[in-house]
Amino acid sequence: MSGSQAPKQSTCQGTYEPEDPYPSLSDYHDYEPGLEFDDSELLEQKPEEFVEEEFGDLVEDVGESEDRDYIESPMSDGTIDEDFEEALAKEVQLAGELGSPDTPMVDSKLFTDGTGDDIDPGEDFTDIAELGVIEVLGEDRSGRKIITAAACKLPVNKKLDNQRFLRYIVYTLNQYVDMDYSLVYFHHGLDSANKPPISWLWGLYKVLDRRYKKNLKSFFIVHPTNFIRVVYNFFKPIISAKFGRKVQYVNQLRELSQHMDLDKLPIPKQVIDHDRKLTRGVGITGMRTLVSWQPTQQFGVTIEWIIENHKTAVPPVMTKCIDFLSQPDCLETEGIFRRSASVNVVRELQKKIDRGDTVEFESQDVHIAAVLLKTFLRELSHPLMTYQLFDSIIHFSDMSKDSRLKYCRDLVIKKLPDQNYVVLKFLVEFLSLVVDRCDMNKMTAANLAVVFGPNLVWSNDKTISLTSIGPINAFTEYLLTNMHSIFIL
Repeated sequence: MSGSQAPKQSTCQGTYEPEDPYPSLSDYHDYEPGLEFDDSELLEQKPEEFVEEEFGDLVEDVGESEDRDYIESPMSDGTIDEDFEEALAKEVQLAGELGSPDTPMVDSKLFTDGTGDDIDPGEDFTDIAELGVIEVLGEDRSGRKIITAAACKLPVNKKLDNQRFLRYIVYTLNQYVDMDYSLVYFHHGLDSANKPPISWLWGLYKVLDRRYKKNLKSFFIVHPTNFIRVVYNFFKPIISAKFGRKVQYVNQLRELSQHMDLDKLPIPKQVIDHDRKLTRGVGITGMRTLVSWQPTQQFGVTIEWIIENHKTAVPPVMTKCIDFLSQPDCLETEGIFRRSASVNVVRELQKKIDRGDTVEFESQDVHIAAVLLKTFLRELSHPLMTYQLFDSIIHFSDMSKDSRLKYCRDLVIKKLPDQNYVVLKFLVEFLSLVVDRCDMNKMTAANLAVVFGPNLVWSNDKTISLTSIGPINAFTEYLLTNMHSIFIL
């Protein structure tokens, strides 16, 4: 990409110590490790016999792993009581003496193929979803889907069917594991009453095989405590050093702001209150500054602002990205809109575009242009589908099949502002070209809906719950598959 390459990163001093389970956040947070592994092979090996296998999944602008520096991450105070820590340590010690712990809460018959693909798609997990333990929302600054897990929302163990909860986790992940994704785990709130048994954690690790780990690019553990150390040391013999590099420990919420938009992250109030105690009231946005919008700015503003200041019907950044991505070679790129890109390169491009500078893409920049397009939509000050239509879109799935077309046309044509309608039509027409080549790029209308849905629609509080993600994706898929019937040509 001419004139848009990020500056080369300086070589870090020091080497990675695999014994250190607490790497801190670093400049190489978007490093994609070259190693993935097959759990079945690892479980058959002794720790000292472990041999790494390369799969060639490296990011182009990151150096060798030996150059990466890690430091011990300080432990924050959580709600884990000392008796619980001692009990867990004894449980781990006993499991270690007996070998691999039994997993009575994991029925292997429900995972006969080892992947969880054979889970009954009709099984109702509404009661578990409403707990809000697992949430799926938009994308981070590298264009990766974000999945969050909150320990404070786990109910007392006696009230939770751990078997169903495991199936629910697998069912949820199955919808997203074929694309790059980041996992954020809010650890605060775990206590002796709601902590999962070590046998259940072991079962979870065995069920989530290489398929689930391959496209996991970053695993953020927020507010870690000594519980993490105990569990890590237990699983350490079968966890590869390369997979360990995906784990990043976050001691304060504001550290996450360099990776994702905190305003759109469903952070539990209990976690926010705990973070304020740690930061002495600085707050999660303490590192962000508010500046007035500039006339040339396109990221983080409204559609109206861009149209008024750039005197165009479609934001220039969308036109630039879509014109490039509409080329046949780009449209046929496998995994287009699924793969992530270097966050440094994307940030540099955003700065150039907001300054009014011209950027040009080169043939190898397909995923960079794709991520930039998604980032633009995600960072709009107001969603393209507007806050006012959020509730109507959520109820789209309640409509009968016969009434869906009229319902959708009314939303898009009658209720969407004219300038938003023009931009949405421009986007959907392009995405239909992507769908036309799904046999080569593997991006069907359903796949694109999963990617773009949360970037087009969100609520006024800027968050999307897991219960609303399904209707949003269904609405987006319907737009793509019925484009010619919905939009006025």
